[in-house]
Amino acid sequence: MGVAISGWPLARAVSRTGQLGVVSGTALELVCARRLQLGDPDGHVRRALAHFPIPGVAERIVAAYYLPGGKPDAAPFRPVPRFTLRPARALRELTVAANFVEVYLAKQGHDGPVGINYLRKIELPIPYACYGAMLAGVDHVLMGAGSPAELPVLLDRLAGHEPVTLPIRVQGATSADGDFTVTFDPGELFGLPLPPLRRPRLDAIVASVDLAEALAADPVTRPDGFIVEGHPAGGHNAPPRGPRRLDPTGQPLYDQRDIVAPNALARLGSPYWMAGGYATPQGLADAVAAGAHGIQAGTIFALCRESGMAPDCKRALLAQAVTGHVAVRTDGRASPTGFPFKVAELPGTLSEEQVYADRPRLCDLGVLRAAYRKPDGSVGYRCPSEPITMYVERRGGREANTVGRRCLCNALLATAGLPQRRPDGYIEPPIVTTGSDFTGVRDLLARTPDGQTYTAGDAVTYLLAA
Repeated sequence: MGVAISGWPLARAVSRTGQLGVVSGTALELVCARRLQLGDPDGHVRRALAHFPIPGVAERIVAAYYLPGGKPDAAPFRPVPRFTLRPARALRELTVAANFVEVYLAKQGHDGPVGINYLRKIELPIPYACYGAMLAGVDHVLMGAGSPAELPVLLDRLAGHEPVTLPIRVQGATSADGDFTVTFDPGELFGLPLPPLRRPRLDAIVASVDLAEALAADPVTRPDGFIVEGHPAGGHNAPPRGPRRLDPTGQPLYDQRDIVAPNALARLGSPYWMAGGYATPQGLADAVAAGAHGIQAGTIFALCRESGMAPDCKRALLAQAVTGHVAVRTDGRASPTGFPFKVAELPGTLSEEQVYADRPRLCDLGVLRAAYRKPDGSVGYRCPSEPITMYVERRGGREANTVGRRCLCNALLATAGLPQRRPDGYIEPPIVTTGSDFTGVRDLLARTPDGQTYTAGDAVTYLLAA
């Protein structure tokens, strides 16, 4: 549900029903800046920024990005600085404030719980993003795409406004190079005094019992709960266990080793939710009967009325769902992260080889860039979706890593209705990710009066029917 698909309107709608509404924390600094450049037509971003508790920050962000009436249609969005181990002050402030905005808006008008989801793989913004969400009173932090072992301590320290350090993986580095970290001191950035904070619960997104057991075994790394996400889920999936194998269409092959039974985590003594193919009343009933606290549902909410998905993409997927056939493939090459990534095959999107081939190859957002060790020992940043010459010759990457890689940063912003327009008029195409199970979507469409749309509340009512 990343990059504004599960935005604050959807999370708020779900939370109003008493369930846990979750906003995506991915690239919120870009989302916030682009919404302001579109003129913030309903004033929501500026309204939230007006409640940001640290003086001066909101005014600087509005001055930098807000365009009354919105930018001209043919004009590109103004760039946002990219993250490094030592990000610019303006970027740190923007990231904290953008995460505050999303959670603040999601929590308005009700007392239901709100969570925010992050990817451990996108690690450089994590301390600043978590702090911003906590300033807005976020109730849960969810983290997947890697082990969140450092997060319990990080959240503890941020709740006390203490300095935090997060280890960063640097490709090609050895123990002789020392540790690479991103550090954040709220007092240094914002000054004192700072408002009291409540420490949110941490829910680790796992795909195996092994990782859950390892995290639960140590009080320092133990999360407050788990989300067990199977490979039918949308977005990034964990790679299959065992040797890499592909089916005749080039998709990774999963087997019984990759399936976690709904009762497998019951003995750990922590609440857990099942995800990936459970979003039906029967799926929920089966999960709870086996010991799970509930389920996490994505696809049925990604296609509901309140989701942030661009209307044309949503309409195309709903039309396919009505026919009973939605083509979704697990692409082992699409994501620069190296994780398998679910891609819905829709005309005009990067799921089409010709659309991919026609796109100028560039990386100007850098959300998925990875840190690497340069020959001189310093740290550089590279992405396998950037120009091949730049990635291979200038930055020492392997050409094999570039094959089939999509620029998910630009594409997912386009899917959320925030595409970049290039000076030559080229508009970044979207890429749509969903889970592979559309049973719940079809059921909901059959129950709605127009047979074409449904709300987040409809989805919750449907899921709770059993």
